[in-house]
Amino acid sequence: MTTRDDLLQAAHARQQQNQLAYFGALDPQQAYELLQADPKAVLVDVRTQAELDWVGGVNLPDEQFAHVEWNSYPGGKQNPNFIEELKARVPTDAPVLFLCRSAARSKHAARLAAEAGYSYAMDVLEGFEGARDEEYHRKTVEGWCKRNLPWHGA
Repeated sequence: MTTRDDLLQAAHARQQQNQLAYFGALDPQQAYELLQADPKAVLVDVRTQAELDWVGGVNLPDEQFAHVEWNSYPGGKQNPNFIEELKARVPTDAPVLFLCRSAARSKHAARLAAEAGYSYAMDVLEGFEGARDEEYHRKTVEGWCKRNLPWHGA
């Protein structure tokens, strides 16, 4: 089994390689392994409540999961209280893994969290559903669901 330190080193190596503005990035399997290895680690799903309701979400213990919308539905307006809501749920010294549909919003969330003092702000690469296939379907190419990690449908 990969250790917490090994996973944090892998995340930070991606930060250095890609010059990320936050601690690092892990693929979904590594993110899940970090959650297993470190009880302080928290996965923050930044998708809208509508996405959770319509598509589903991760299955994790309550103490390792938080939902903080990056933007609203409908309208897509960025959540002006994102950091305040995050700080109310996740301590700044905890490893925090940001997840969205396809790993676009999660990068922005990780950057903003790092700027707000989260030392271990990380992006979950590939997202929950991953990229679209040639028929524009998700969950078939990559992502949390495709990797058969714990999740529930809507």
